[in-house]
Amino acid sequence: MAETVVLKVGMSCQGCAGAVKRVLTKMEGVESFDVDLKEQKVTVKGNVKPEDVFQTVSKTGKKTSFWEAEPEAKEAAPAVPTKEDAPSAPDAAADVTTAA
Repeated sequence: MAETVVLKVGMSCQGCAGAVKRVLTKMEGVESFDVDLKEQKVTVKGNVKPEDVFQTVSKTGKKTSFWEAEPEAKEAAPAVPTKEDAPSAPDAAADVTTAA
């Protein structure tokens, strides 16, 4: 069964990306993968288990986590910061008044 696994991997240079590519090339069941250094995103497709891909990439020593689904996070997130921003708004106004 083909699976797509998306990971967030802390890569700061081409050497980091190369280390991730090397371990994925050797991993059994991997049909294809994409390493996006700018986004720090690794997408793996093949007959693989997400936990196995995570463990394999983690062996490079790079900080690795599962990529969170963006559409759900972006839609749910605005409600929370709005509540957090409300208490800070009066403080900001007070600072402006004090400075003037």
